[in-house]
Amino acid sequence: MSGLSFTFRSETLTALGSGALFWPTQSLLCVSDLHLGRTERIARTGGQIIPPYENTDTLARLEAHIAALAPRTVICLGDSFDDMDARQSLTNTETEWITRLQAGRHWIWIEGNHDPAPLDLGGAHKAEHRVDALVFRHIAEPDASGEISGHYHPKITVSGRGRGITRPALVFDDNRLILPAFGTYTGGMSLGRSPLNGLFDRPSVILTGDKPRLVQSHAMARRERIPASSSKG
Repeated sequence: MSGLSFTFRSETLTALGSGALFWPTQSLLCVSDLHLGRTERIARTGGQIIPPYENTDTLARLEAHIAALAPRTVICLGDSFDDMDARQSLTNTETEWITRLQAGRHWIWIEGNHDPAPLDLGGAHKAEHRVDALVFRHIAEPDASGEISGHYHPKITVSGRGRGITRPALVFDDNRLILPAFGTYTGGMSLGRSPLNGLFDRPSVILTGDKPRLVQSHAMARRERIPASSSKG
């Protein structure tokens, strides 16, 4: 499993190629914005019909991380479901799948803006969760210190071999860290767009992919080429 170690608030963390975050000394795996039930919500609200495979794909990738890392704690950093009703669209097989993943570990659902947390799925349900000097919440707060959050689905476009490559990205500076969305079929917001670009002072970026790569991006964020159709969850 590919990963890149880096230091945040004096802690050594590992950014995984999927956009997940692992904290080895705490045996803690963190994923953000699963958005389970996205295709069901889009269909229910009259949107374009999309093949309904995102739950299976998202849960399979999460299961692979859990199998490889055996974390004692898993934090789902908000927007675990695409809206309040999407939880009810889970099949019995998918619900049992989540239950199996939770077994034997501390599982924490953080409240998101799309969902208050799936109260009937077991685990702890919190607005935020603090571990030592780090605090996990869904949406970044002003003047935060040691904050790990999600919500914005950050992405960045970089130049490579004469063309632009756009990827989801983990973004951090000395005070805060924002994870990309882990869920399948989720969109993204460019690091160069407001309000995301105003949250960081000289940010660094770790690009997702088979081999996650660190980019010192405080200058890049001002000149990157961004598709017009950026969005956030």
